[in-house]
Amino acid sequence: MKGIKILDCTLRDGGYYNNWDFDESIVNQYCDFVEKSPIDYVEVGYRSIPLDGYFGEYFYCPIYVLERLKKRMPSKELVIILNEKDIRAEHVENLLLECQGIISMVRIAIDPKNFKRAIILAKKVKSLNFKVAFNIMYMSNWKHDSSFLEYLKEIESFVDYFYMVDSFGGVMTEDVVQTIDLVKSKSDNIALGFHGHNNLQMAMANTLEAINSGCVIVDGTITGMGRGAGNLRMELFLTYMESKGYFEIDYSSLGNIVSEFEKMKDEYKWGTNLPYMFSGAYSLGQKQVMDWVGLNRYSISSILNALKNQKELKKDNFKLDNLELSKSFNKVLIIGGGESITIHQTAIIKLLKNDPKLILIHAGARNIHKFLKLKNKQYYCLVGSESEKLTNSIKDFSNLQGICVYPPFPRKMGTQIPNELINISYELSSINFTSVSEDSPLALSIQTAIDIGVEKLFFIGFDGYKDKINRNQLLITKENQKILNDLNELTNIDSLFLLPTEYKNVKLSSLYNYV
Repeated sequence: MKGIKILDCTLRDGGYYNNWDFDESIVNQYCDFVEKSPIDYVEVGYRSIPLDGYFGEYFYCPIYVLERLKKRMPSKELVIILNEKDIRAEHVENLLLECQGIISMVRIAIDPKNFKRAIILAKKVKSLNFKVAFNIMYMSNWKHDSSFLEYLKEIESFVDYFYMVDSFGGVMTEDVVQTIDLVKSKSDNIALGFHGHNNLQMAMANTLEAINSGCVIVDGTITGMGRGAGNLRMELFLTYMESKGYFEIDYSSLGNIVSEFEKMKDEYKWGTNLPYMFSGAYSLGQKQVMDWVGLNRYSISSILNALKNQKELKKDNFKLDNLELSKSFNKVLIIGGGESITIHQTAIIKLLKNDPKLILIHAGARNIHKFLKLKNKQYYCLVGSESEKLTNSIKDFSNLQGICVYPPFPRKMGTQIPNELINISYELSSINFTSVSEDSPLALSIQTAIDIGVEKLFFIGFDGYKDKINRNQLLITKENQKILNDLNELTNIDSLFLLPTEYKNVKLSSLYNYV
């Protein structure tokens, strides 16, 4: 293992969790550690053409950022990556000319199906005198189609490293050996690299096997911060290598930066779990699992059900009857999950008792148990793990007089309905007032009210957030705000919030006007 090159890609791969917005003080501390470490290459982010949506500093890596990083890590070779799906040869000079003398190597992330196209891009990058690395994704699928390897001889003269990327985190050590043997059968002269993900907790074992089988460069990240389940933990690999006598480590510096990243890990929750394990084992997409896990809207079992449907090529595993709604009610109260429900519960119950024709729609299961004894007609709008939450909160199902409403078929997560609810469960035929999400309790509730023929729509329990919120809360807040904005476009419905809310562009009245 002596002479193995080590590349750290924390700022690039880790950026999938914080949108490439790293606090400058943490980056400075990271750079100070790396400069003292045996790490050879530092991949600091992407360079990219402008894309829709927000991406932070280390996605575009403006030249002032690269200059700052090089100043803090003068002995290290800096690396950026280009995403081949977005970048063409005609973009290269604009993206890379100003990086000459600062960046040493350019990696290119490549879908195997675009290998021939990537060759054109790589030749242009090489003409500017950068080292070039091919990062070929989806390693676990190569056994099904390795035809792109026939072009290896063509790239030997201008590709410095050929990386095998375990995008799904699903390969085992024997797969690493077989894949390396396959690559070597096509080219004896190309230097091999390995980039492992950790869905099945195999990143360390696979990396060591890759080195033993002939790889000369390997990747890792601090605390494993990286897309989906994350990467090889750099601190683990460095500790192992030191224990074998290959180099010495400044553990004080390493410990400090690991502590900082562990704080971020508490917030962003990278690392493997059962859904990542399943997706890795069956080579299923990581981004969607990352989104599902991050939202905290779906239970583990719901995510696994969705992944199982994908594996079996099913859109959904169950079809419900459409909800047949009588359009005889024109007033609806939609209840959310905010703390204000508990604070004002007495007044809410009074409001509903005073008007038995007022329909109660629950946007989620959180507060259903508080209103079981009311005579008002009730609908329970359930997505994700809400069915499970409902069955966990209700002990006597004979008290459950309402109707469960689910999103239209096919549902993103598939369908999991407890036996206790199956006879009172229906689905909407469509959600057409908004395109934001068919998997939102708020959208589902509003569409149910629209289908009833509502004219007056009250909202309670949609408090929003006053203080600093985490990424997941921010995503849901933005989603809800857009849904409410779309509702405002419907001129035939008068909407009122009866309790204080942080949401914007809403009409506010008072619950106590009505009790």
